[in-house]
Amino acid sequence: MNLGTFSLSLSVKDITISQIFYENLGFQVIDGGHMHQGFPDSDKMKWRILENQSLKIGLFQGMFEKNIITFNPTDVLTIQKDLKEKGVPLIKEADPNSTGGMLTTILQDPDGNQIMLDQIKS
Repeated sequence: MNLGTFSLSLSVKDITISQIFYENLGFQVIDGGHMHQGFPDSDKMKWRILENQSLKIGLFQGMFEKNIITFNPTDVLTIQKDLKEKGVPLIKEADPNSTGGMLTTILQDPDGNQIMLDQIKS
């Protein structure tokens, strides 16, 4: 099972303060709501993806309650099918017929940590 790239999605109180903090650690913004003007609700999106060499973190204000372990596989639907066949409970299932730009499956490990499998639809 190829889970793709790994990142942490952090629920933050103030995205500006958090962004400055992580930039001081050497991270650089590579994506975020501010870069997608014209997208639905782009004025309300408060998120940034930052990178430092091979490390990625996402900062999300008002979008998630908890921190989330995130993987970006190239085939969420196959992984989702495999997990379901193994009896792994899913919190959210990706909808292959969705018209949005993402396919997202969310599950939870035995300790309550959420894991998001997030794929950009091509």
